Amino acid sequence: MDLITIVTFLPLAGAAALIVFPRSAHGLIRTFSLLLTTIVFFLSLKLLFGFETNADMQFVKHVPWLPTLGISYKVGIDGISLFLVLLVTFIMPISVLSTFESVTKRVKEFHFCMLLLETAMIGAFVALDLFLFYIFWELMLIPMYFLIGIWGGKQRIYATVKFFIFTMVGSLLMLVAILVLVLTFKDQNGGVMTFDLAKLYGVQLSASTQWLLFLAFGLSFAIKVPMFPFHTWLPDAHVEAPTAGSVILAGVLLKMGGYGFMRFAMPLFPEAAIRAIPLIVSLAIIGIIYGALVAMVQKDVKKLVAYSSVSHLGFVMLGMFALNTQAVEGAIYQMLNHGLSTGALFLLVGVIYDRRHTRMIADFGGLTKVMPVYAAVFMIVTLSSIGLPALNGFVGEFLILLGVFKAEPLWAVLAASGVVLGAIYMLWMLQRVFFGPIKHAANETLKDLNLREIVVFVPLIVMIVFMGVYPKPFLSRMEPAVDKFIADVNETRTAAIVDPDAPGLLRTSLVGHGEPGGTATVEQAAVGNVEEATFSGDDSIGGERVVVGDSDTMEDEGRDER
Repeated sequence: MDLITIVTFLPLAGAAALIVFPRSAHGLIRTFSLLLTTIVFFLSLKLLFGFETNADMQFVKHVPWLPTLGISYKVGIDGISLFLVLLVTFIMPISVLSTFESVTKRVKEFHFCMLLLETAMIGAFVALDLFLFYIFWELMLIPMYFLIGIWGGKQRIYATVKFFIFTMVGSLLMLVAILVLVLTFKDQNGGVMTFDLAKLYGVQLSASTQWLLFLAFGLSFAIKVPMFPFHTWLPDAHVEAPTAGSVILAGVLLKMGGYGFMRFAMPLFPEAAIRAIPLIVSLAIIGIIYGALVAMVQKDVKKLVAYSSVSHLGFVMLGMFALNTQAVEGAIYQMLNHGLSTGALFLLVGVIYDRRHTRMIADFGGLTKVMPVYAAVFMIVTLSSIGLPALNGFVGEFLILLGVFKAEPLWAVLAASGVVLGAIYMLWMLQRVFFGPIKHAANETLKDLNLREIVVFVPLIVMIVFMGVYPKPFLSRMEPAVDKFIADVNETRTAAIVDPDAPGLLRTSLVGHGEPGGTATVEQAAVGNVEEATFSGDDSIGGERVVVGDSDTMEDEGRDER
């Protein structure tokens, strides 16, 4: 069996094995789950060490599944998905270890859900068949639904239902869009159906159809990010979820939205993606500032961290739609950073909640006096979250702002205000929780981190520092795939858009290469008059040309339309 399949389905096999474990064998169940997720992590490192730095899909496994419908088991990774898979396998054993003392009811079912969720998350990142992707995408919803609904807080049912409704609405719209895309491919290819993503990239669509399908895919992914104004399910889900659930939700599940835009929505519908840039950028900047301002007034530490995610992931979307190498690499890097830093923050909040059974900022103060190790770890992670140089958050934010400034300086200026606001609310929270006098007697006897908890945080701190000091191993592997992604989106595949019922329909494909000032070729697919053509080279966004004539090919000088 190939490596990528083993990494994907080994957690599912472990979940199945848990069924025969005695329900009361809590220690055995915990140890088995920790050992299995650790093995999966070390196996996934073979993907990293065997990865060749190029833009191709690697470790590809392609097996027909339902050939009459064009459905296959096709998986693989490139520089975009590689580190997201590693993020899943890295976070999972840490999350499992963090629950050894906090999860005491239905331990068997809890670990079953965790292992099932790991398979679903890895599968969504490696799937190269749209049907297979949708199966994994929906599968993620089931264990997370139970993690929040069974092991969550007092308002867990409300949070679970809200999470389920938001996610399902977006997912159903995406399913409709997938079917439209597949049936369109069938009509254009002599009745042959396929869900193969690589083939579906070549489907010719009118501008209006692209826009509608992009909106359907984009809404599903925007909810998962979550982007403003589709973010309202997130604070409730985070606050009510158990600590491990919050870590997985923030560390990995939110990254599905950004990944979905990069792998599916933008390259499948490039014209629509380019036309959506003003909308997405506006929502991203609003989310950056709004998330920071709302986080600033929170009284609950966990809810503060939850709203900070809205702000941080606004940077991810902004970088992604700036469509240059620095910004897109920064967006991917920031997804990894957010998974580590915010995941660590939720673990830290869980530590103090287990001791005091409260998350209210006003209930603390002066914790450095009684929990110095805990305070030191919390400070490092906080500084990572606000982007202190030499820590991981700085690299991602710097690359995003650099790339965005190249695309549009005003966007970068507005987004930079989110960095300032982030420093304000995080440092203010740190000051109120850890410094000053001890105001409550209950805090005077709090115990510092124990050995198990230190083991939980050491890998996170190591990666936070390593990614801040030496980002090259990550960025160098990303760059070819990122450049290919940018080129694919900037190629405007449908150049002539006319009424499909009109006579003399001409479908053309315009492919632009090189820098502004290069050439682009319009190739006719039918005979007719070209009335309107949309032009885009590799470094332009959505220019338009008016072309009249019957020639089979023409060349036009590229220009920067930003």
